[in-house]
Amino acid sequence: MSSLKYIKISDFEITSNVSQNIGLSYQLFGQPLFEAPIVLVNHALTGNSNVCGKEGWWNDLIGENKCIDTNQFTILAFNIPGNGYDIEEEHLIDNYKDFTARTIAEIFAFGLKALQINQLYAVIGGSVGGGIAWELAALEPNLIEHLIPVACDWKSTDWLIANCHIQDSILNHSTSPLADARMHAMTLYRTPESLTNKFQRTEVSKARFNVESWLDYHGKALNKRFNVSAYKLMNQILKTIDITKNQGSFNEVVGAISSTIHIVTIPSDLFFKAEENWDTYVDLKLIKDNVSISEIKSIHGHDAFLIEYEQLKKILKPIFKKQTSINNKKSTHGRIRNS
Repeated sequence: MSSLKYIKISDFEITSNVSQNIGLSYQLFGQPLFEAPIVLVNHALTGNSNVCGKEGWWNDLIGENKCIDTNQFTILAFNIPGNGYDIEEEHLIDNYKDFTARTIAEIFAFGLKALQINQLYAVIGGSVGGGIAWELAALEPNLIEHLIPVACDWKSTDWLIANCHIQDSILNHSTSPLADARMHAMTLYRTPESLTNKFQRTEVSKARFNVESWLDYHGKALNKRFNVSAYKLMNQILKTIDITKNQGSFNEVVGAISSTIHIVTIPSDLFFKAEENWDTYVDLKLIKDNVSISEIKSIHGHDAFLIEYEQLKKILKPIFKKQTSINNKKSTHGRIRNS
């Protein structure tokens, strides 16, 4: 695993009344920094910066000779502060309601500046990671060449906010908060058709269905590797995606974004509805030419972006095709070097 590195941020302003120290951790994979195009990968709700390699959660997509080829790109992945990946208790965040998706984008932008990165070839993220990618593009409209939000949108809908509210209630009131919240979330990450296809109403015993055993397994598994405060924070971030809040109209905000935008949606997604993504695409096409939308066809709902790798690879392949002139551009990828 690539070693975990830190950027210490002192007195970062979270709100007008709240500032605190932030430990922003990250990992690098592939080519050395500034020797190849840089791809920022934003993790999803229970993910982390370990995006590729033996235990990488997106290693079907990222790695040597894979779709996002570590022979051709530098891969940068930040941990959302407070996600607990470094197992450092002092880095957990209790005041989670002070944070929004934009806060995280601002922290990531600070981290990029600290690393002297002023250009990214691509930013890709699934679910809440894609929402943060939208927020980063709105915050730094000339930073990203290719913006790739997967299974997400530029705003949290009322439906998503409602489910995050239920999750927050479970996390604050259940006697088994992580397990219970995870079981509830799994029914939204998948679809009725997905569960029917997987279980066919089969039973472990006369008193227990396989789908119940599966939900219990996921609840217990998360309980072993995650932290309640981290889940509360990530749920809060998911609830607060909105690139237009206090920033102007949608057209004003996205009109300033220079990135080529590649929306990847899932028609069966119960979390980030495909209809919302198509509305976003239509609105974007009225003011931007460099925008596209692709669909992952699957019965598996929101989780299809972690399941249907072959479809996702086909969608992303043209964006990450072999960079034939990397060696001629080493000095210009990511930052301006002083001569």
